[in-house]
Amino acid sequence: MKKASAFEKVAARCWNLLNEGKPFTPIFTIGTILIYSFSKLGNSGFFVDLAIGILAIVPLLIIYFVYDYPLFLRNYLWLPFVAYLMIWNHVNLGLLLTGVGLYFFFTVFFWGTLYYHLRIGTSWLNFTRFWKLVLKNSDSTSGNAQEQLPKFLLLLSLWNLAASKQLGTVSELSYLAFFYLGILIFSWILHKNLFDWKPKIIPTYTENIKERTSAINEKVIVMVIDGMRKERFEEANTPFLDSLRKNGTEYTRMETVYPARTVVCFSSMFTGTYPFEHGITSNMVWKLGLKVESVFDSLRKVGKKGSLLGIAHLVDSFGDDCETVTAVMHNDVADRNIIERAKLIMDEQNPDLQIVQLISTDQTGHSRGVLYDEYIQKIEEADLLVEEYFNWLKEKGKLNNYTFIVCADHGQADGIGGHGHLDEGERYVPFFMYGPAIEKGKSVEGKHSLVSLASTISYLLGAPYPDKARGPVLVEAIRKEVINQ
Repeated sequence: MKKASAFEKVAARCWNLLNEGKPFTPIFTIGTILIYSFSKLGNSGFFVDLAIGILAIVPLLIIYFVYDYPLFLRNYLWLPFVAYLMIWNHVNLGLLLTGVGLYFFFTVFFWGTLYYHLRIGTSWLNFTRFWKLVLKNSDSTSGNAQEQLPKFLLLLSLWNLAASKQLGTVSELSYLAFFYLGILIFSWILHKNLFDWKPKIIPTYTENIKERTSAINEKVIVMVIDGMRKERFEEANTPFLDSLRKNGTEYTRMETVYPARTVVCFSSMFTGTYPFEHGITSNMVWKLGLKVESVFDSLRKVGKKGSLLGIAHLVDSFGDDCETVTAVMHNDVADRNIIERAKLIMDEQNPDLQIVQLISTDQTGHSRGVLYDEYIQKIEEADLLVEEYFNWLKEKGKLNNYTFIVCADHGQADGIGGHGHLDEGERYVPFFMYGPAIEKGKSVEGKHSLVSLASTISYLLGAPYPDKARGPVLVEAIRKEVINQ
């Protein structure tokens, strides 16, 4: 299986400019303005009017970059647009219709059909379902029509107002300044008082049990089924995964981190801390690399090796500790190819810790939605592949003394993107541990966080905790006689 090329890594970062809602809003707005204005290119004063209009909307672009109005807060975005209509009553219907048309062309046809067909092999008819996902999507990505539409309708209207010299007097400019101030205060009040569903931060560094100087396990294997929604997993026919969790220890309320983006989640899982500390705040990574130690750094301190096998995005956090797989392949063979690559890595490198990211479930949720049979089918295929890999490891003598962990990095809501701000189906993820050192048939009901994974791995392998790890070691899952050895 091919590694992600240098071009693919750069392309993945560029695509996130159009995927993540915050950078998309200014890019799309200014792009629409340029397309709409092209026919007037030869007019006298064209560039001056264009620049004046764009400068006039910069303050609002900044406000929308700071405040992204997640989940139900997006409903309040229409109020500033209504206020604009009441104050200025100036609408360029042609411009707004151009913006709406370009938006749905980009999301439904370019992204939902062409992009997914070329990248993962979805049908040329994917647009027949994708438009529903655009309208239902609740996450702050570019594919959230209910958030993006009121944003760019207001931005385009204000640009046209300024570019057409409707703000020529001091009085009109003062109205605009007070209008922006009102939106800023309005946004601050909403986010301060209504944005209250983030998981609680663990305030201290890992302290529930002392670090071990001797290893419990020779190997820890972590299978991350990206984007596996917990209740949909419960509905799927997954006999092997069910046997692992029933004969191991399951954490029934394992909570992901905020925002629940793949790169953020992996960064938190394997550093043991949160975005404010490790520095990765979205899939759009502005500065490469983690600001804190990862579990891979901890293992190096005791002469052990860890390996993360995942898609190109994860290189932005983990650098050389991540072995990439190309994400440009048919989704029906993606996880199969990843498993074959995992076998090769285990044969050639024999890491003490191996983390494998299976991506087909997540990609199906993004391209086809999580509430359809295709999504269940990918979970069931992952079950078969994990079983195959487990049996291969056993045959190769790699499971003499091990812990096998299966989890998701986040769940998924319905719609494009489908995860980030912890809508229904995103917050709690499947998580269970299995192996000779793990309690059998145990279910832990209390709330736990994925940030516990880094310290738990370090504890099992006899390595120090990463320097900023906050998650408690998941000692409930480890047999007491093993802990006391």
